[in-house]
Amino acid sequence: MSATEINMFQDQQRSNWIRLRTLTTLRWFATGGQAVAILVASQIYGLQFEIGFAFVLIGVSVAANLIATFVYPENKRLSEREASLWLVFDLIQLTLLLFVTGGLNNPFAMLVLAPVTIAATVLHRASTIIVGLTAIGLITTVSQFYLPLILHDGAVLVLPNITQFGFWVSLVIGIVFLSTYARQVTTEMHAMREALVATQLALAREQKLTDLGGVVAAAAHELGTPLATIKLVSSELMEELGDQPDLFDDASLIRQQADRCRDILHSMGRAGKDDLHLRHAPIEAVLREAAEPHTDRGKEVIFHLAADEGADQTQPTIARRPEIVHGIRNLIQNAVDFAKAEVCVDLTWTDTDIKVRISDDGPGFPGSVIGRIGDPYVRERRQTEDSGGRPGYKGMGLGLFIAKTLLERSGATLTFANSRRAGLGEGGAVIDVVWKRASLPNSGDRVSEPLGENQPHSPEI
Repeated sequence: MSATEINMFQDQQRSNWIRLRTLTTLRWFATGGQAVAILVASQIYGLQFEIGFAFVLIGVSVAANLIATFVYPENKRLSEREASLWLVFDLIQLTLLLFVTGGLNNPFAMLVLAPVTIAATVLHRASTIIVGLTAIGLITTVSQFYLPLILHDGAVLVLPNITQFGFWVSLVIGIVFLSTYARQVTTEMHAMREALVATQLALAREQKLTDLGGVVAAAAHELGTPLATIKLVSSELMEELGDQPDLFDDASLIRQQADRCRDILHSMGRAGKDDLHLRHAPIEAVLREAAEPHTDRGKEVIFHLAADEGADQTQPTIARRPEIVHGIRNLIQNAVDFAKAEVCVDLTWTDTDIKVRISDDGPGFPGSVIGRIGDPYVRERRQTEDSGGRPGYKGMGLGLFIAKTLLERSGATLTFANSRRAGLGEGGAVIDVVWKRASLPNSGDRVSEPLGENQPHSPEI
């Protein structure tokens, strides 16, 4: 799923995430705070204003909450239109309270930011803009038209015009900034959640494929002896039944079918991993296994391996872990997708590190997004800057995110660059994957501990 599709899906679902009960609960707190503020202002500070009208407005909010509580089910989730109307209702109720309590001379005018911020996190972009413009229009109106606050000595409580104007400007800026900030953070958070779910699904799929290969390998191993026995017995019968053509043909058919069963099991289980010895392999074998699905796609995949000077020349053996296989496979797939003719997989190691470099002879990573590679749903590049860049780049953000996440889970560190930055000439993408050998189990020249007896696979697979 591309970034555009993800954003559209999130926009379509955004308003259905909020429950009516959530808004009513927040409104109960708001009405309680409004009532306390009015009582404190009138009884303690002696401010004079339309107290009766103010409590009528609070009563309207209370009535709306009661209707919502008794008419709708407790788990009611609001549609786009319903959520927008509830938030606009809160804005109007709060603005009317400001109208009877001094307008922008009332410091509680800053509370208009709350409904706009909520809208930015749960509504579509268009609805958020409508709620924001409604808030700006209402505070602009109440800044000009309001009932004054009268002090206990009869003086009118009013701020200087420049202060009121500054307060209005700060509210407008706050509405725009907070709504934009809240929406951006929420969108990125949900995009990351979707990407992590995709990563977990990819890892689960790779694990199932690994286990399935083990089941097939186990079947091939366990059936090998009985099939060999059937073949031996059928051969002896063929020798004894040479003068009985009908029975000889039957014995010959049994032998042929035994050979066929052996070939089928061998082809299905050639990458099996049930044997504990096969759960560990030289890292070259793991890399070739990861690259295998992409070696016949018209691009040459070339492997180079060498120990650094002074290091043990024996190739490291590592655990064949699904996250390593799937992560490297995604990186090689991306390289094959954009390569012109060949992809190089270079393996080097020292006594402390293992490094895999995957490079291609394609156009390289677009400069406009190279710093953000590995983030989920990287948006398509700027056409003016990268018009000659990698084709189809829009769809590769999630795949690289999955690969990066899985490989980092195994202890690897990834860096992305273009070959001209890595000293390899002009063009071409380069991805370096580096593990500390201490972070990889059994990364020596042999398995470090006894493996024990092979364990049967779970019947759930």
